[in-house]
Amino acid sequence: MWFRNARVFRFTKPFDISAEELEEKLQADTFKPCGPQETNRQGWVPPLGKHGELLVHSADGYHLIALRKEEKILPGAVVKEAVEEKAEAIEIDQGRKVRRKEKDEIKEQVMLEMLPQAFSKNRRSFAYLAPKDGVLVVDAGSAKQAEDLASTLRKSLGSLPVRPPAVEQAPAFTFTGWLNESIDIPGKVVLGNECELKDPSEDGGVVRCKGLDLKADEIRSHLDAGMQVTKLSLTWDDNVSFVLDEELGIKRLKFGETLQEQLDDIDADDAAAKFDAAFTLMTLELSRLIPGLLEAMGGEDRSAIVEE
Repeated sequence: MWFRNARVFRFTKPFDISAEELEEKLQADTFKPCGPQETNRQGWVPPLGKHGELLVHSADGYHLIALRKEEKILPGAVVKEAVEEKAEAIEIDQGRKVRRKEKDEIKEQVMLEMLPQAFSKNRRSFAYLAPKDGVLVVDAGSAKQAEDLASTLRKSLGSLPVRPPAVEQAPAFTFTGWLNESIDIPGKVVLGNECELKDPSEDGGVVRCKGLDLKADEIRSHLDAGMQVTKLSLTWDDNVSFVLDEELGIKRLKFGETLQEQLDDIDADDAAAKFDAAFTLMTLELSRLIPGLLEAMGGEDRSAIVEE
């Protein structure tokens, strides 16, 4: 159980919930497959898949949950072709032109007819609540996907006081300072070999660099021209590597060999025990990474957070 991404939400006021309470809340919104005429559906499923039945997997106060979303796939080209065929048949039979409004009605009817035979695409999104750390962490590659899960969780719980974390200075300012050496790089941070630079002007361009020394002259020339760093690959404390963007989204998480060796040392033959061990190691590492990263980015702005 290793997250590939991490979108962090900060609890804006004290929040605590037990695994039992969370399980009870989620039970009302468990996943049910799409009906014959439904295009999509979502609900909570056991994080352990076939190896578990509970909707909440809890370890050391960290509560892992999983949201499953099913979408019916109707290829646009197939729908369009069927609509055109029906419209053409009407025009021939009735000797009149089929207008746009009627075509829209035909399209709706075609989709209703096709939905029962449509293929389904299923996706599971994982997240964990860490009340003692004051965060919700979502394994999502985009802010929208993370917000969708948080919104669904909010509906299930009735209340979820979270927001993305804020820092005292703009991430792009910090990234740029690290590369042009106007800001010291924290000791636990090591630059990778990827970055994205943007021209802040309205019609400015974007430069994506990969496999380069980020202190090289070609990067510095872009910085001297006024471009800002909006995405940066980093390694944290020799244990975790990732790409961090200007929204503080953590992508392409890779946990180091040390953690994998710790997992391999655990004597666990069954899949559920191995899953639990990996989840424990991951949450322990992220519990150190998240506050350390916020501090490295200039410090967290906690002005909107109600402290205990």
